[in-house]
Amino acid sequence: MNPIQSNIDTNSTEYAENVEYMTDYVAKVRHIESQIRLGEERYRARATKKGKLLPRERLAHLLDPGAPFLELNSIAGYQMMGDTDGTTAGGNLIMGIGFVKGRRVLVMVWNYAIKGGTINTATNKKNLRLQEISFQTRLPIICLNESGGGNLAGGDGPPDPWGPLGFISGGRVYCQQAQLSAAGIPQITVAHGNATAGGAYNVALADYIVLVREQTHLFLAGPPLLKAATGEIANHEDLGGAEMHASLAGTGEYLAENDADGIRIARDVTDQLPPGAGRTLLRDKEPEEPLYAKQELMGIVPTDKRVPYDMKEVVARIVDGSKFLEFKAEFGSETVCGHVYIDGWRCGVITNNGPITPQGALKAAQFLQLCDQSNTPMLFLHNTTGFLVGIDAEQNGQVKHGSKMIQAVANFRPPKITIVVGNSYGAGNYAMCSHSLKPAFCFSWPTARTAVMGGAQAAKVMTIVTEDRYAAKGEEVPEAVRKGLEEQSLRIETGMEIASEAIFTSAHMMDDGLIDPRDTRHVVSFCLATIFETPNRDTEPNSFGVMRL
Repeated sequence: MNPIQSNIDTNSTEYAENVEYMTDYVAKVRHIESQIRLGEERYRARATKKGKLLPRERLAHLLDPGAPFLELNSIAGYQMMGDTDGTTAGGNLIMGIGFVKGRRVLVMVWNYAIKGGTINTATNKKNLRLQEISFQTRLPIICLNESGGGNLAGGDGPPDPWGPLGFISGGRVYCQQAQLSAAGIPQITVAHGNATAGGAYNVALADYIVLVREQTHLFLAGPPLLKAATGEIANHEDLGGAEMHASLAGTGEYLAENDADGIRIARDVTDQLPPGAGRTLLRDKEPEEPLYAKQELMGIVPTDKRVPYDMKEVVARIVDGSKFLEFKAEFGSETVCGHVYIDGWRCGVITNNGPITPQGALKAAQFLQLCDQSNTPMLFLHNTTGFLVGIDAEQNGQVKHGSKMIQAVANFRPPKITIVVGNSYGAGNYAMCSHSLKPAFCFSWPTARTAVMGGAQAAKVMTIVTEDRYAAKGEEVPEAVRKGLEEQSLRIETGMEIASEAIFTSAHMMDDGLIDPRDTRHVVSFCLATIFETPNRDTEPNSFGVMRL
C-alpha cells in the first residue's frame, strides 16, 4: 500500500474558514451537552438531601477508572417534546459503551434528575437502539434505573400527545428484554429509586436485580394511583420497598445500603460473568499513526456544501500510515473504494467524490462482494448528492446497478460502520449504508447533511411541476401564482436545510451521535474492537430467558 499524498493547503483562507466553521459547530454540540448536564445539576440539592448520587456520578462509580466510554445519542430529543434549550434533552437516558471490571459492556443510566426520568418517545428510541446494539454485539447491559414511568403530562407533540404510540414501542422494549435474556445476553439492573408502572417491568425483566434499602420503590401502581383505582391506602415501603421485594416478593437478588453500595454490587455481579472478550483478540497488524495530523480533519470539508473536495484527504488522516490500496481507481472514479488498516484492524472503505454513477455502483457492489468473501469490515464515509440522474445514466442502467449496490450493502455479512461526513442525499443515503441499511454503528460529522435532496433542488422541482401544469393547458403562469411559488420555494429551501443539518438529524436519532472529526479514528477503532469481540462473549442462550419462579 502507498500513502495518500495530501494536497490540502493548511495556510489557505478557505482552510481557515472551514476550521472555524467546524470548531464552532463542535462547540455548539458541546454546549447542548453541557445544557443537559446543567439540567441535571439543578437537582443536586434535592439529590444530596435524599442521599443519592446524581446520574453521571452513578455512571462514574460504575465505569472502570481511566477506561474509554463512548456515549451514544447524547442529544436525542433536542428541541423536541417541550425542550427549548437542551436542558431537558437526551431522552432522560445516558447511554453508551464502556468497561466494568475489565469487561466491555453497554450502560444505560436513567436520568432521574430531568423530569423524574419519565419515559418519552426519545427514551424508547434510545432504549430500543441500545437493545439492537446488544443483539448485534452480545454486550451485557448494565442499567442504573430510576424512572417515574410514562410521562402522563403528555408533551410528545400532536401525533402522540398522551402516549399510545410510545405505549407500543415501550412494549417492544419489554419484549426485547425477554429475548435478550433468552439469547444469553445478561442484563444487570440497580433499582435506585422509583420504578413505577412500565418502569417496574424495565427492572423486573432484568436477569440480576440490585435493590437499594429505603430508596427502591417498585410497583405497578404507586400509592396515588392505587387509591384512585381501588380505594386501598398503602405507603411506598409496604407497597414496593426494597426490603419487601428482597424478603417477601423475591423480586431482587441483592439488597444494597445506598447508591454507591448498589453500584459496587453491580460491578461484583459483572465480575462473575465470563472474562472480557478482548483478552485473546489480536489486531491484524501493528498500528501506525496517520502521516497527517488529525487536527487537519477540521479544515477539509468546505463551508459551502456545493464545493467539491477529495474524500481521500479524510481517509489519509484516519487510516494507518495514511496508506490506501485503491480499488479500480480509473473506473467510476466518483465512487472511491479501497483497502486500509485502522489502528491495526484491516478494513474496506467506500466513499464518494460526487454522485454515484452506474459504473460507481457496479464497482462498489463488486468491492463489497470481495470484502464479504474475505470477511473484511466496511467503513462507509458519506459525501454524495445521490445517484446520478439523466438520460445517459438511466440508459446505462442506473436503477438496475444502484439496486445491485443497495442489495450488496444490505446483505453484507462482515461488520459495517458508517460516518456521514458531508452530503447524504436521496437513495445515495441508503446505498452508503445509513441507519436504514443497519450498520453496526452510524455517526455524523457536524458537516453532515441528510435529506431526500437539497433544499434548492426540492424547491425548483415544485416550481417546475406547477409551470408544467399550466403549460399543459396552454396557459401562462399568473403573476400571483408565480409570486406564491417564490414564497413557497423559500419556505421549502429553508425548511429542508434546517431539517437536514446535523444537530436536527442527530436529535431525531438518524445516527448514533455527532462526533468531533478529530475523534473519528478512535471511534472507528473502538467500534471495530467491540464488534470483533462478539464471538468471544462466552454466555449461552436458553429457551425462555432467566425467570424468577
